[in-house]
Amino acid sequence: MTAPHRFPLGTRSARTRAWANALFIDHAIFRLVWTNLAPVVPGRIWRSNHPTPARLSALKHRLGLRTVINLRGPANNGADALSRAAAARLGLDFIDLPMKSKRAPTRESIVALHHLWQTMQTPALIHCKSGADRAGLVSGIFIIFAGGTPEDALAQLSLRHGHFAGADTGILSHFFRAFRDQRTPGQSFIDWATNTYEPDTLTNSFAAIPHTPLQALQQASAKFLTNTILRRE
Repeated sequence: MTAPHRFPLGTRSARTRAWANALFIDHAIFRLVWTNLAPVVPGRIWRSNHPTPARLSALKHRLGLRTVINLRGPANNGADALSRAAAARLGLDFIDLPMKSKRAPTRESIVALHHLWQTMQTPALIHCKSGADRAGLVSGIFIIFAGGTPEDALAQLSLRHGHFAGADTGILSHFFRAFRDQRTPGQSFIDWATNTYEPDTLTNSFAAIPHTPLQALQQASAKFLTNTILRRE
């Protein structure tokens, strides 16, 4: 049985509590004024940080949004409760596909994304917390499904969206480089992901990348920023 949500929204005081948690614990105070909203597959897929209810409403009217893909999964926080309620109120499909920003994607999650690509209603919005890492990974995967190259996918994991390749989150960029370098001629991405790709091998090869002293210092700084300050999930 699913546990009751800590942030029910049935009363004014409950909604105030949910907003306080979202704004000051989940960093939504920054998302009130800043979004890294961007098109991924024109007319079909968009990406952003965790949208506020007002932004979801605006996107439905501006883009004809039909689906929200939540890469954080069910989260017991105010931002999650508010966005789920807003999606329900707006008649949007709300899909949970939890992923991690500092781990290699699983084969199962890639297969789930492939199924989603084939069946979801579009336009769709991909979001995680900051819209930098997991949103970049899934955006890149969707671009490949749409016929793009590994380089096109890698461009979705950039500093422009808040992705720090020198931190632990750099394993997501490493994933697309592995596809680029390991696939055989003519091999599709989904065939590579289900028959060639090994998440543990990718993790070990990422950890073994050599660094100069300056690169090691930059990596430590990036890790402190993403893990401690920004609290990437």
